[in-house]
Amino acid sequence: MFYEIARPLLFALDPEKAHHLGLKELARAHRLGLTRWLRPHVDDDPVEALGLTFRNPVGLAAGLDKNASCIDAFGELGFGFIEVGTVTPRPQAGNPKPRMFRLPSARAVINRLGFNNDGLASFVAAVRSSHAFTARGGVLGLNIGKNADTPIERALDDYLICLREVYPLLVERAGYVTVNISSPNTRDLRSLQGEDQLADLLRGLRDERRRLADRYGTRVPLAVKIAPDLEDSSLPRLADTVVDCEGDAIIATNTTIARDGVAGLRNADEAGGLSGAPLFARSNAVIAALARHLQGRLPIIGVGGIMSGADAQTKLAVGASLVQVYTGLMYRGPALVAECRRALRNRHGATTWKRSNSERAA
Repeated sequence: MFYEIARPLLFALDPEKAHHLGLKELARAHRLGLTRWLRPHVDDDPVEALGLTFRNPVGLAAGLDKNASCIDAFGELGFGFIEVGTVTPRPQAGNPKPRMFRLPSARAVINRLGFNNDGLASFVAAVRSSHAFTARGGVLGLNIGKNADTPIERALDDYLICLREVYPLLVERAGYVTVNISSPNTRDLRSLQGEDQLADLLRGLRDERRRLADRYGTRVPLAVKIAPDLEDSSLPRLADTVVDCEGDAIIATNTTIARDGVAGLRNADEAGGLSGAPLFARSNAVIAALARHLQGRLPIIGVGGIMSGADAQTKLAVGASLVQVYTGLMYRGPALVAECRRALRNRHGATTWKRSNSERAA
């Protein structure tokens, strides 16, 4: 009810201003103890994936809380897991404004933000200051990337810096690290999805994670987030590379540079990644292709275009084990989380995977 009142006011603002205002007011409401009234009355629905126990299969996708400033506040909305970031080693402003555009009739958003964030030191401090969500059993995802001015051939350096800094945070609480190689808004980033480039990147991260696991006595799961714009023929090789390099999950998918379903709409020609309802079908196709090839060797986290509980059910039906929402939350508000949770409570046929964490690490 509250969001139905607030949404017209937020949608009257520039999308990026509305985004920041929404985070600010959510944080304020949490400090005042008001967000507890947003908690959905839905029983827990545990899911085992990535060697972790998720209270329920509905998560918040990365990008909404880039600086990890609202983890506990978002936790009040009923998410089973929350992914924050993308964070880069050094702070960066991102791409020039305006860089975020609504397409309301399509229930979509285009953004070309470009990993705007306050940097790794601030991010780590913010995660450390959050306690309530993970204390109640919530799983935390920390999404890492590279700075825009780091040459693509040195990308591994940035990912390693981030991995070393966020790893101890996830030793202290249940969570995973996501390697974001699929944003369309950082120049050349998606080239890291190429077969050789991906193998080199993930081998470097695999070796560093082995060292960190020995140091801390805990193996933190690693997920890889991919683009929806990959050729279908490349998906089996990509999936095999993630398995071979000891990845623990694939997140499918990021935003798309395609404009299927929005041609002719205001703002449709803006550069950037398209999210929301028009992404739904392509994201599902990628999930289904991965699931057919992987045959349960890795879980898939399905994200892209979930606007209803039925959409979340479809993600699981085509092969996902967990789902994430972002743009749907902007259009539907907190009610979407409860709706998805209720829809998934009687799910059937969720993907299983054949190798335990210890077997993948062997």
